[in-house]
Amino acid sequence: MCRIYGHLGGSLAHHHLRAVSALQRHGGPDARFGAAGDGWALGNNRLAIVDLDGGEQPYRLGREIQVVFNGEIYNHDVLRRDLHAAGYVFHDHCDGNVLPALYHKYGLDFVDHLDGMYAVVVLDLRAEPKLVLVTDDAGMKPLYHHENPERRELYFSSELPALLSIPGVDWEQRDEGLDSYLTTKTPFGERTMFDRVRVLPRAATAVYTRSGGLKISRRAEGSFPVEGGDLAEAGGRVRDTLRAETRRLALADVPISTITSGGLDSSLVTALLAEKVPHVHAFNIAYTGDWPFDEKAYAREVAARCGATYHQIEADPATFPDLLGEVVWHLGQPNADPITLSTYLLFQGVHDAGFKVTLSGDAADEIFGGYRRISDAVGGAEDWPNGYVEALAAVPAALRDRLYTDEYRDLLRRNGTEADRITRRLRGAGPDRLSAITEFEVDERLPAYHLRRVDHLSMAHSVEVRLPFCQRSVTRLARRLPAEQRVRGREVKRALYAAARGLVPDSVLERPKQPFTLPITSMLAAGQPLHSYARDLLSGPSLADRGQLDPKAVAGLFDAQAARPNDESALAIWSLLIHRIWSEQLVSGAAGERSAA
Repeated sequence: MCRIYGHLGGSLAHHHLRAVSALQRHGGPDARFGAAGDGWALGNNRLAIVDLDGGEQPYRLGREIQVVFNGEIYNHDVLRRDLHAAGYVFHDHCDGNVLPALYHKYGLDFVDHLDGMYAVVVLDLRAEPKLVLVTDDAGMKPLYHHENPERRELYFSSELPALLSIPGVDWEQRDEGLDSYLTTKTPFGERTMFDRVRVLPRAATAVYTRSGGLKISRRAEGSFPVEGGDLAEAGGRVRDTLRAETRRLALADVPISTITSGGLDSSLVTALLAEKVPHVHAFNIAYTGDWPFDEKAYAREVAARCGATYHQIEADPATFPDLLGEVVWHLGQPNADPITLSTYLLFQGVHDAGFKVTLSGDAADEIFGGYRRISDAVGGAEDWPNGYVEALAAVPAALRDRLYTDEYRDLLRRNGTEADRITRRLRGAGPDRLSAITEFEVDERLPAYHLRRVDHLSMAHSVEVRLPFCQRSVTRLARRLPAEQRVRGREVKRALYAAARGLVPDSVLERPKQPFTLPITSMLAAGQPLHSYARDLLSGPSLADRGQLDPKAVAGLFDAQAARPNDESALAIWSLLIHRIWSEQLVSGAAGERSAA
């Protein structure tokens, strides 16, 4: 697991490359490697997980093929054995060292042989120099890039603040960015909050040359024919597939741990991992004091049932205002879900306990149909896309409209909104609602909203997260299930519940689904430290600098929250607060201050 960066075209001084590396060192504190030539550079910060004494990047085949890589290749032993039989030589046992030979043998099709989570960049100097950039099927490892066609340059990095530190990278904000953020809690798809900075989509293969520019293609997934069998049989297939993948993901040269929130998904991963790793260490987070949504009793019961060593991470809400800036910085883009703070503190606890690797239950809801918005849409009226898109929002459409200035509303009418785009996509996807929603969730929301958050906030503490539900075999099995084995009425994730019976305590299976998040409605009540902090930051003339938000309407949010605390105004305040912190850090020059530090 690493952080990578580099460029083709242009010229970066050594101190600029060192600055990019320094801004990502938290994700790879064990070693720093790099190489540079005429008009190109590749760099890597290493978090040593496999072959602790090896792993020097770029991996090379001669001088003409060089590779930097972030992630894990789970089938590297099989690949190395096959490549060795074909005459290739390897000098260590690190998982990434198979990549140059694999690319040399198969060309752009090398990615079809990989099983893992990865962002890979190949520099091929055999003819016109080119970069080949690839991402895994789920989009577990982000890769941000900036192309300057006029100067014929491409820059890339694993994290946004590092990319934005490069001289010449355009920081211009996207005009529609604020509305997109408030509509979906974070930018979806390839777009970021910046006009000319993008993130490579999942399952992508991109080729860049100075003469031809950047060409991105998406690898075909094939179809998902429905499999037969009843619910019990489906549960058995899901359990067996998850068990096999969880055991494969438990292989490392460092100790393995797990996240146990107390919900179904992480509890099942914990139970299956405990079969492979006796007395595995399980981590849960809770909040000091008496707050809603406390799940630690369920998590503790799961750990006891599995024989896991239980770790309770306690977070004090009084410290949250001081932590917000750090969390927003590591994300690189605003994310309106309060779970970001919980996630950051949870992985800090994993790191402080001495673990570099942990398994998580993320992505189960997307592939098995676990969200209320999905069941509502599947069984809803003809205008279901509107309700589904509204359920994604940090701030409901009517409230967004009241918060915007007249000028910003006019701009959105001219340019179109994110809600319009998503609604059109869903309506044009055909009559199978669940398939259309799953495709959207997996393609756009999961990588942007979940996987980048998990990646950035775990690597902020030098922790690698492995995701059994993102493994290809699990995802494809879930998408081949008959719709009613995923969602029926108000019943969600039916096959996954069937898979967990006998492995997970009944109390977890029978409890109502609740969010793993901060209780911000209580924390933003008048008199709480977070309320005062937010009101100070979201007041004054600077709020109107870009002409998008009406300061009087924002002040009205605080009045409403003080008079009658409620979820809608609390999440709206939280979302605007996060955006304001992000704007000050990455738009008003704080990124440069952080780099200099």
